[in-house]
Amino acid sequence: MDFFLLQLLTGLASASSLFLVAAGLTVIFGVTRVVNFAHGSLFMLGAYIAWSILSRLPRTPEHFALGVLATALATAAIGALLEIALLRRLYRAPELLQLLATFGVVLVVQDAALWFWGPVDLAISRPPWLRGAIEIAGLRFPFYDAVLIAVGPAVLGLLLLLFHRTRWGLLVRAATQDRDMVAALGVNQRVLYTSVFALGAGLAGLGGALALPQGSANLQMDLAVVTDAFVVVVVGGMGSLGGAFLAALLIGVLQAFGIVLLPKITLVLVFLVMAAVLVLRPHGLLGRPQTAARSEAEALAPIRPAGAALQAAGLASLALAMAAPFVVGPYLLTVLTEAAIAVLFAASLHLMMGPGGMASFGHAAWFGIGAYAAAFATKALGGGLATGLLLAPLAAGTMALVIGWFVVRMSGVYLAMLTLAFAQIAWAVSFQWVEVTGGDNGILGLWPQGWAMDPRAMYWLALALCVGGALLLRRILFAPFGFALRATRDSPLRAAAIGLDAPRLRLAAFAIAGAAAGLSGAVFAYAKGSVFPTYMAIPHSVDALVAVLLGGVQTMAGPIVGAVAFTVLQSWLLTSEFWRFKLGLLIVLLVLAFPGGIAGAAAAAWNRFRRYQP
Repeated sequence: MDFFLLQLLTGLASASSLFLVAAGLTVIFGVTRVVNFAHGSLFMLGAYIAWSILSRLPRTPEHFALGVLATALATAAIGALLEIALLRRLYRAPELLQLLATFGVVLVVQDAALWFWGPVDLAISRPPWLRGAIEIAGLRFPFYDAVLIAVGPAVLGLLLLLFHRTRWGLLVRAATQDRDMVAALGVNQRVLYTSVFALGAGLAGLGGALALPQGSANLQMDLAVVTDAFVVVVVGGMGSLGGAFLAALLIGVLQAFGIVLLPKITLVLVFLVMAAVLVLRPHGLLGRPQTAARSEAEALAPIRPAGAALQAAGLASLALAMAAPFVVGPYLLTVLTEAAIAVLFAASLHLMMGPGGMASFGHAAWFGIGAYAAAFATKALGGGLATGLLLAPLAAGTMALVIGWFVVRMSGVYLAMLTLAFAQIAWAVSFQWVEVTGGDNGILGLWPQGWAMDPRAMYWLALALCVGGALLLRRILFAPFGFALRATRDSPLRAAAIGLDAPRLRLAAFAIAGAAAGLSGAVFAYAKGSVFPTYMAIPHSVDALVAVLLGGVQTMAGPIVGAVAFTVLQSWLLTSEFWRFKLGLLIVLLVLAFPGGIAGAAAAAWNRFRRYQP
């Protein structure tokens, strides 16, 4: 009984901390519909700012409270500046373009924090009152954890009072339901959105400040906390404060018991919970279907075949790529090989995101499954390069078909987060099943034999397979299947009325995209000579997402241009100081300059040029 009570209290303290971050994310999404990937960066800034303030104040409870409040206000001000300078220009853009912009902010903030506070973890020395304990049912429980347990419900109560007992809260709830109607009534939406974003950022900063006494401020805490916060928000229901609180309680308590009873499952426990909840309740525990002011399907223009001039430019680029091994050195040849692989990986995701209207945060799962299938074919079956390249898309496509059955009946952020859950489960299996996958040590010695050992031959093979795969996906896009898939994306009711089976079409697209991603993973495994669990990790899925959005979802050339541009930019900046800051700033500038992506902007410019020709 003592063990049960202690773990329950520990879980409640963890849930309270998690709710503070998730509440800010819920408030921001509920009104602005921004999927704010930079929310974890605001949490990290809160921890660093709290360290800068609290380390200079007396160690009394009163000064600690003032320091935490000052941190929340400072972070709220940073959030307001972020909304005014960047996000205000993107509210009418597709949601995933906003995600790309906030991802650029994450990179900028990481290196800005590195420059300002340094690479060393920063912790505050805890005064006696923070190190004390209280007695609960005969058990000694840390005093600070008890404070955290009280803070969560208190913040929830204050937020509910704010939203239900003030005019500002009434306007916020009205904007959550129908922001166009609120604008028609004369409400200044700019001021409203800025204040909402400031409140959400302040809650993130508050969470970071309160987390500091239990750990330290470090550069890794942003991505770690934003993933858990997204899970809480999605499990509770997008835009529901009560749902976020309930989900935080559920996840915090399960983690507290899981880390003791089932330690191996703690890596993916939150994602298992999310997958189970979304399969049973597609909109979360207390969520409702969200009605955006402008859906992503409406924001996408029809994808049309390229004209003769653009086709000629594509053939010229392909000819240059084929001739590249004769003029570039070994390093650039490696970069070009990775770019070719990234092209197929991004093109496979584009098939889902563009025609299918299904964004994925876990597309790296199929890439990793393909890589491990190739390794299995080589090591366990004793097969060669051809065997691995055949088995990889088959294995990845089959797994995508199975998982897709659960996924394709959802939409929007819920679909994307469910793909993330399954990808994290696959990553955990590859990480912990050491006997088969090698765990963190990976599987080595996958270099192809014979002619493929030559780096130039490997490059040409990657170019042929990946460009050929991308062209095959293009052919599917302009086949009757592709048009039917786009019909289900743009007008589901009309598509159903003419007899199109939307779930079956989406499932087929999901499986085809998984198979293509698996092939790119196999080529990557042979090019690198190894396979590691990181191939399935979240950053790899984000890379594919960034490539597609950077190039543009509206054109078939978008993922190709985006993959090449992102790979070259990464390789070019990786050796420079503060490369994340530079890459993030470039991404933000490109999003602002080319909302339709690089290829989308080029296509629009070409169409304007043709329009004015005699």
